[in-house]
Amino acid sequence: MALTELENKLTGLTPIALSAFRIVVGFLFFLHGTSHLFGWPLASYLQPVGALPWWAGIIEFVGGGAIFLGIGTRLAAFVTSGAMAVAYFTYHQPQGLLPIQNSGEAAALYSWIFFLLVFTGGGSFSLDRFVTRAKR
Repeated sequence: MALTELENKLTGLTPIALSAFRIVVGFLFFLHGTSHLFGWPLASYLQPVGALPWWAGIIEFVGGGAIFLGIGTRLAAFVTSGAMAVAYFTYHQPQGLLPIQNSGEAAALYSWIFFLLVFTGGGSFSLDRFVTRAKR
């Protein structure tokens, strides 16, 4: 198979790969929310109701769930990207210049991942796509 043929096949699979990427990332982020709000699956993340990390848990739970399902993907990604940028610059960045120094890799990565989803949308297997097709 020539390199251009492989490239064309992979390009054709981009919407499916994007959906898989969105589903996995949304689920992982959703688990941060369940940990902050309910202590599951990681009890050490449980936060007191009303504390700032508890509010972050609300964004993680709702935003992660929406991204996982692919409903309101661009809006959810915009909000979660901003929330992770705020988390990075207010909590992690004062502890060191670089993410590797301040334990902010996850916040920085999530922020950029969600920023990408703002522009790409949810891919071919999303509730956004299903709703758009149903309206036609």
